[in-house]
Amino acid sequence: MNKQALAKLDRTDLRILDALQHNGGLSNQQLAETVGLSPSPCSRRVQKLEAAGIIVKRETVLDARKLGLDLTVMIQISMDRHTPERFANFEEKVASFVEVQQCYLVTGQDADYLLKVVVPDIDAYQSFLLNRITRIEGVSGVHSSFVMRRVVDTAALPLNYVNA
Repeated sequence: MNKQALAKLDRTDLRILDALQHNGGLSNQQLAETVGLSPSPCSRRVQKLEAAGIIVKRETVLDARKLGLDLTVMIQISMDRHTPERFANFEEKVASFVEVQQCYLVTGQDADYLLKVVVPDIDAYQSFLLNRITRIEGVSGVHSSFVMRRVVDTAALPLNYVNA
């Protein structure tokens, strides 16, 4: 998104975005009451934010542990060659793995990719690693770090940096 799109946001838009990113399940009526608008203008603003691509999607956040997904792993992956074809192939494969919650192409360290993976246990992780990740053409190194505790775990953006 460019600076021009940012310039069109006002304080009410930011209040709408803040409310939705903390509770995407709000009804339009609830959202309107939260931000101090009547339902019709609130709905129009949300539609404009969606059309502008500022609101990308709404998700329901599940508790992984209550579903038996007790192991979160951060994986640093190195590639043997830095070619667009290698990266595209890796990204296509990783995007199809339901265990992968996030995948980032990174710089500033030995790894090329950083993945966040959620699985039930160490045995499931070993199977995932050996039967899927290491079988992707071009993967030359894998470093796994196991999450012991989630200290901050949010997808909410810091809207205080957005000028309105």
